[in-house]
Amino acid sequence: MATLKVPAQIPSPEDDAEQLGKAFQGWGTDEGLVVKILSHRNSAQRELIRAAYASAHGEDLLTSLDKELSSDFERIVMLWTLGPAERDALLAHEATKKKVTSPNNFILMEIACTRSPLELFKTKQAYQARYKRSIEEDVAYHTSGDFRRLLVPLVSTFRYVGDDVNTTLAKTEAKILHEKIADKAYGDEELIRILTTRSKTQLNATLNHYNNEYGNSITKDLKTDPDNEYLKLLRSMIKCFIFPEKYFEKVLRLAINKMGTDEWALTRVVTTRAEVDLQRIADEYQRRNSVPLDIAVSKDTSGDYKDMLLALLGREE
Repeated sequence: MATLKVPAQIPSPEDDAEQLGKAFQGWGTDEGLVVKILSHRNSAQRELIRAAYASAHGEDLLTSLDKELSSDFERIVMLWTLGPAERDALLAHEATKKKVTSPNNFILMEIACTRSPLELFKTKQAYQARYKRSIEEDVAYHTSGDFRRLLVPLVSTFRYVGDDVNTTLAKTEAKILHEKIADKAYGDEELIRILTTRSKTQLNATLNHYNNEYGNSITKDLKTDPDNEYLKLLRSMIKCFIFPEKYFEKVLRLAINKMGTDEWALTRVVTTRAEVDLQRIADEYQRRNSVPLDIAVSKDTSGDYKDMLLALLGREE
């Protein structure tokens, strides 16, 4: 359930590119026109606009945006204008440019767990094309210990996406998970193998067996040390697979409901989920916080940045 609103009738990519060129002319940029056009075009349409803009102006639209815009508004427009695979590659690269710690390891986990296997594969292709290295080697280089043991296979795998479930296997692997967690062997290779390679449907069956057989959800059993960053990552990883809208709702809640907005987290969630499931996330946010997401965003942001956020949330000021 996306929130992106694309009009039934839209101008041609060439016309949109021409209008964007006009928005950059003169002494000041027409930010409102940038929002009006780009926030109402889907990924395929934005790609055509970029091609038309480059043809007409001899410059990548992203280069012009970088020259003309600034601050959080530039960040959200630039991320949104990128295609999904390019965007995820950029986010993953930012997360590996320095030693991967929270929240950077969560961003890598988020990309690996909430994209389809094909989407993750395309992201890895875009990463290699742009940075001349693989995600795997950068994650391995910038992590260590349990984080490396978990994150490298997580970004490497190509999970089965069908609905087939092996019930016997689910029971067996639920037992393995329970034994490892009971022994506090959270970095054990068998635990990591199960969580990083099984399909979503198979893993869901395994976790249901875990809950039914042992009386607790696996995430509750992984809360033995609430401040342990690795256990937080494991819990979030499982939530990403089973209830992605709950995971993203929490990211948004923490980004908005505190002293000072975490604009980077807010921008990341809105730009990556607007064409996917942002409506479900917004519904979960309202259920959890008793306030509509667009109202919370409106109160916590301002200017062109706020206008772009609200447009991608499906609301116009």
